[in-house]
Amino acid sequence: METEALKVVNRGEEDEMDMSGYRLCRWKLAIVGVGVVLTGGFLLLLLYWMPEWCVKATCTRTPIREAEVVLLRSTDEFKRWFRAKVRVMLAPGKNPFDCPDSRIVANGHTPHPAENQTEDCERKHSEYQPVQIRYFTLHSTKYYWNDMIQNFEVLKGLEDLGVKCSSVHDDHSKGLTEDEQDYRRLFFGENEIAVKVPSVFKLLIKEVLNPFYIFQLFSIILWSADEYYYYALAIVIMSVISIFTSLYTIKKQYVMLHDMVATHSIVRVSVCRANDVIEEAMSTELVPGDVMVIPANGTIMPCDAVLVSGTCIVNESMLTGESVPVTKTNLPNPSRSAKGTEEDELYSSELHKRHTLFCGTNVIQTRFYSGELVKAVVVTTGFSTSKGRLVRSILYPKPTDFKLYHDAYLFMLCLVAVAGIGFIYTVVNSIMNKVPVPTIIIESLDIITITVPPALPAAMTAGIVYAQRRLKRIGIFCISPQRINICGQLNLVCFDKTGTLTEDGLDLWGIQRVENSSFLLSETHACKEDLVKSQFVACMATCHSLTKIEGKLSGDPLDLKMFEATGWILEEATEEETALHNRIMPTVVKPPKQLLPEAEASADQDMELCKILPSYEMGIVRQFPFSSALQRMSVVTRLLGEKRMDAYLKGAPEVVASLCKQETVPHNFSEVLEGYTKQGFRVIAVAHRKLESKLSWHKVQNVSRDTIESNMQFLGLIIMQNKLKAETPGVLADLRRASIRTVMVTGDNMLTAISVARDCGMIPPQDRIIIADALPPKDGQTAMINWHYADNPPEHVSATGSNPEEVQIRLEEESSGAALHSMEHYHFAMSGKSFAVIAEHFQDLLQKLVLHGTVFARMAPDQKTQLVEALQSVDYYVGMCGDGANDCGALKRAHSGISLSELEASVASPFTSRTPNISCVPSLIREGRAALITSFCVFKFMALYSIIQYVSVTLLYSILSNLGDFQFLFIDIAIILVIVFTMSLNPAWKELVSERPPSGLISGPLLFSVLMQILVCLGFQTLAFLWVKHQPWYHKWTPSSDACSLSNYSHHQNETNHDEHNIKNYENTTVFFISSFQYLIVAIVFSKGKPFRQPSYKNLPFLISSFALYAFILFIMLYRVDAIDQFLEIVCVPYQWRYTMLLIIVVNGVVSVLTENLILDIILRKFVFSRDKQGSCGITSATQTPQEGVDRWGERFLSFLCCQRRRAPKAKYMNLAQELLVDPDWPPKPKTTTEARKAPSPENGSYQIISAT
Repeated sequence: METEALKVVNRGEEDEMDMSGYRLCRWKLAIVGVGVVLTGGFLLLLLYWMPEWCVKATCTRTPIREAEVVLLRSTDEFKRWFRAKVRVMLAPGKNPFDCPDSRIVANGHTPHPAENQTEDCERKHSEYQPVQIRYFTLHSTKYYWNDMIQNFEVLKGLEDLGVKCSSVHDDHSKGLTEDEQDYRRLFFGENEIAVKVPSVFKLLIKEVLNPFYIFQLFSIILWSADEYYYYALAIVIMSVISIFTSLYTIKKQYVMLHDMVATHSIVRVSVCRANDVIEEAMSTELVPGDVMVIPANGTIMPCDAVLVSGTCIVNESMLTGESVPVTKTNLPNPSRSAKGTEEDELYSSELHKRHTLFCGTNVIQTRFYSGELVKAVVVTTGFSTSKGRLVRSILYPKPTDFKLYHDAYLFMLCLVAVAGIGFIYTVVNSIMNKVPVPTIIIESLDIITITVPPALPAAMTAGIVYAQRRLKRIGIFCISPQRINICGQLNLVCFDKTGTLTEDGLDLWGIQRVENSSFLLSETHACKEDLVKSQFVACMATCHSLTKIEGKLSGDPLDLKMFEATGWILEEATEEETALHNRIMPTVVKPPKQLLPEAEASADQDMELCKILPSYEMGIVRQFPFSSALQRMSVVTRLLGEKRMDAYLKGAPEVVASLCKQETVPHNFSEVLEGYTKQGFRVIAVAHRKLESKLSWHKVQNVSRDTIESNMQFLGLIIMQNKLKAETPGVLADLRRASIRTVMVTGDNMLTAISVARDCGMIPPQDRIIIADALPPKDGQTAMINWHYADNPPEHVSATGSNPEEVQIRLEEESSGAALHSMEHYHFAMSGKSFAVIAEHFQDLLQKLVLHGTVFARMAPDQKTQLVEALQSVDYYVGMCGDGANDCGALKRAHSGISLSELEASVASPFTSRTPNISCVPSLIREGRAALITSFCVFKFMALYSIIQYVSVTLLYSILSNLGDFQFLFIDIAIILVIVFTMSLNPAWKELVSERPPSGLISGPLLFSVLMQILVCLGFQTLAFLWVKHQPWYHKWTPSSDACSLSNYSHHQNETNHDEHNIKNYENTTVFFISSFQYLIVAIVFSKGKPFRQPSYKNLPFLISSFALYAFILFIMLYRVDAIDQFLEIVCVPYQWRYTMLLIIVVNGVVSVLTENLILDIILRKFVFSRDKQGSCGITSATQTPQEGVDRWGERFLSFLCCQRRRAPKAKYMNLAQELLVDPDWPPKPKTTTEARKAPSPENGSYQIISAT
C-alpha cells in the first residue's frame, strides 16, 4: 500500500519501481565527510557502489512532493536501487497540452534548466510568469510531478490525454502554432533518441572504480610495500591491458549503437501549422500534436505518428523483423461514419497499429487523394517512441539472473572467510615470533590478496568469449555474451511455427468452392478460363494488401501466393488517372487477356459479374487491413462499368463463417474444415457481398468496418500448404533425446498446429492430446474450461483396440509404475483466447497446464510473452526461437531468445542465427553447456589455485618465510594465466546428451570435487613441508652451508643479510616445487571433456602448454641451473630429496585423478544428473534420490560456512509433477467441465476448481 513517503511509479509496467523521497541533511553530510577522510576515500567508494547507502547516509526522509533526492527500487526479482536528483523547471503552465497564456509577465529565472531545453525556448518564455515544475531524469526518461495524483509520472505523448479516434481527427489534425510547439517542447524535449557516447576519460573513471580494480589497486600497493615490485608491476601491466581492452569494447558498442540510432534519425520534415501553412523544420523540433506531411517518395519516420489522411506502404523490419511491406491506412473517423455506426474508441498505438507509423520504420511510398496530402499526427517522440523504448532496453538492460553468478559470489565469501582464518593465524603467529608491527600488517593483509584471486573475473569470462567466437563461426551472433552460459541450462524451448518450424512461404494446395450452400469437389488451380469471372477468383485477386514497389509486387507472402495463383495483373493508377475515379486513387486488378472468354458467358454464370465489357477490370476502392485481433481482412471493390460495389472478405474460417448468412454456409463446414486442418493445411475462408447502390465512393470511405463485414455470402475455402523445413524433425528428435521439452507457440489454427506438431515429432503418434477450451464469465456464469480429447491417429486407436476417450481412464487404474509411464503421454493444447481466460481465472491451474502444454495456437504477441513468463514461474529455463515477426517480446523475455531474422529486429534478441532454420538451437545449447562447464572448470581451478597458494604461504609463514617475488610471478603468469586461457579452449561435444550440467556451484558433485582436491593438495603439501625437516641433511639454510656442499657459494657470504624475507630455505624450495606441480595436476583433473566438451587431448594449445610447463618444472627440479635458481630464489637440495619430491608429486597426481574420476565419475555418476532426466515432461521420482541428498548436504555445508540459513527450493515443475502423480482427478477426463468459483472468504481472490461432467 502506498504511503505519503513511499510511492510507486510505472505501476503495472516492466520497469515498475518503489520510490521514497529524501532531503539533504547537513550534519549527515559532515559525518560522511569525516568518514571519507578517515577511511582514505574508501567510504566514498562504498557509497558510490551502494546508491541506497549513499542516500540514507546523507539525507533524511521527507514527503515525495518536497524531496530533493528520490531513491527508487525496482519491484522485479533483481531489486535494483537507483538514485536521482529532483530538479525544478520554470514553465508557463503545468499541463503540456494547455495553451500558454502569453499575457503573464515573468519576474524569475530557471535555477535548474531542463536538459534538452534550448536557449531560444528560454528567451521566448522569459516574458511569462513561470510556475515551478519538479522533475527528475532516470534512464533517459523524465518523470514530472503531478499534483492531481500526488506522484511523479512520465509524459509519453498524445496517448496521455486518452484521446478518442474522432478527437484525433477533429481536435488534433489541424496542427500547432509555433508557440504551442515551443511550449510542449519544454516538457517533451527535443525529438531525438540521444545515445551519448561517453568520453574515454569518463569511461576510464567508471571502469577503474569497479570493485575488482579497486581490490587490485589495494593488492598492488600492498605488494609494493612488501617489496614485491616485479610482481606488482606485472599485475599493473595486466590491469592496464585489461582496462583498455574493456574500454575499447565498451566504446565500440556505444559507437555502433549511436550510429545505428543516428542513421536517418534527424531529417527535414514538412509540418502543418494551425493556419494551414506548411513549414519545413528539423525532425528534432517535432512534439506530440504536430501534424507532419509524409512525402510521396517516402521517408524514415522520426517519431510515432497516426495517419489521419492517405495510405502508406511501410517496411517495419526494424521493429518486427519482417521485411514484407505493410500497408498503413488512415485512422477511421467515427464522427464521419455512416449513421454513426462505428464505435468511437480511445486511440491506442497498440490497438491501432495498422494506422500508426512507428519511429525508425521506412515509409516506402504513399497513396493519397489527388490534390491532398498524406498527413500524420505525431503521437510520441524521443525515447517514448517504439524505437526509443527498444534502444533504452539495450542501453539499460536487466541484469542476467543466473544461479552460477549467485553461487560464485557466495563461494567468494567462503574464500574471504578462509582468508579471515589465515589473517588471524598470521597475526597470532607473527606476534608470538615478535615480528615488527608493519610486517604483521602487510603479511596478514597479503593473505587476503592470495586467497581471493584478482584474476578470477577475467578467467571466468574466457570460456564465454571462446564460445562466442565458435558461435560466430557457425553463423550465430550474440549481443549478450553472459547468456551463453544460461543456454547450457535450457530444458524447454518454445518455437514459432510459420517461418521457424515450417517454410516461410505458403503454396496453394487447392480451392474448394461453395455453390448452393454445398461444397464442390476440390480444385487444384484457380487460374482457369471458366473461373476467371467468378466471385471466388475475384476475392482472391482483390482481397489483399499487395503493392508494387519499383515495378515488383510486394507484400504478405500468403497474399502474394494467393494472387499469383489467379494469374491476374495488378496495376496502380497514375495520379492523372485518379480524376476519373472521383479523386480517389484505386489499385486496379484484371485478368490477362488469354484467360478472358471470347464468347458471352453461359447462362449458369453470375450475369452481374460476367457482363461482356470492353475491359474486365476491378478497382479496389477501400481496404480494411488484416487484423490479428479480428483474424480477417476485407476490401470494397468496383467492377468497371458497374454501379454497385462489392465487398470481399477473407480470414480464419470460423470467423468468416460467423459473419456470413447461415443459409450460405454448408452444413458440413466443420467436418470439411477439420479434415483439412488435421492434415496440417492452412485454411482461409472467403466471402462476398453486394453493397447497396446508395453507397457512393465517398460514403464508402467513411463507412464502418462492421457495416461492411456482415451478411456475407460464403464462397468457399482456400487451402494453403505450409511445408515443414527439412531440418525440423531431426532437430526436434535431437532435443527430445536430450530431455529438452519442445513447445509450439503460433498464431495459426489450433488443429493445423496440432497436425504440424505430430508431423514434426513434437507430439509422438501414440500420445494423447487434451484440448482446453476456456470460456470467460458471461451472463452471471463463472469462467469454465471444457476438456476435449483430440482424436489419436488411426494406427494408435486400432493398435490399442479401445475407445480413444477411455484410454487415459483405463491407464489410471494400472499400477503406480505404469501410471508414471502413462503420465508422460499426454499433451495439452489451447488457443490464445483460452490461455487468456485461464491466466485470469484459473491461475493455480495454469501452472499445471504449462507442465504438459505443447501446442498454443492463435497466440497474440503479448500472450507469447506471458506464456514464457508462466513457464519461467515454474522454474523452467526457457529458450524461444522465432523469426522475429511477432516474437520480439518473447525473444527478449526468455532466458535465451534466438531470432532467425538477420534484420534490425534481432537487436531485441540475445542471439541471431544466419541459418534460417532451427538447427541453430542444438548448436547453441551445446556451446552453452560447454561454456558453462568451462566456467565451472575455471572456477574450480581458480579456487584450488587460491587455496594451494594460501596453504603454501600459510605453511611458510609458520617459519617466518614466504614465496619470493619471482616465484609469485612465475606461478601467476607462467602457470595460472597460461593454463586458464588454454583450458577454456575445449570445443563443445558433438552431440546433445540427455544429461544437463549443474546450474550452480552449490551442487554435490562440484563441492565434493573441490573439497576433495583441497584435502589432497593440503595433505601432500603439508607432508612435503614436514618431511623435509626430518631429512638427515636438513639444517637451517645459509649460502655457506648448502645441502649440496658446493664450494662456489663463497661469493654469497653476505647474502643472508639482504634476505630479509627469509625466502631462500629448503621449505620454500620444497613447497614451491610441490605447489607448482599441484596447479598443473588440478588443471588436468578439472579439464574434463565428455559429455559436454571435447576431450582435452583435442585442445592442442592446452596440451602443449601443460606438457611444456611439466617439462620445464621437472627439469629445474631435477637439474640445477644457477641462473634459474637465482632468478626464482630456490636453493640446491640433494638429488635424493629431488626424487622424493617427484615421488610425492606422482602419488599426488594419482590420488587426485582417482578421486575425481573414480569416486565422482563412477561411484556418483548415476546420481549426478538424475535431478533433471525427467525435465522433458516435468516428472521426477517421489522419493529423494541420492544426488538430491548430496546436493542438499553440499548446500547446507556451504550455507553453514557463510552463515546462510536460506535454502534454494527444488524446481517448482518437479514439485507439481509429484503432486499430479497422486492426484486422481488429473489429467481431466474427456467431455468434462471445470468451473472457477470465488473462495468463500471475501478478502481472498483465489478460485476453487470444481469439475462437472
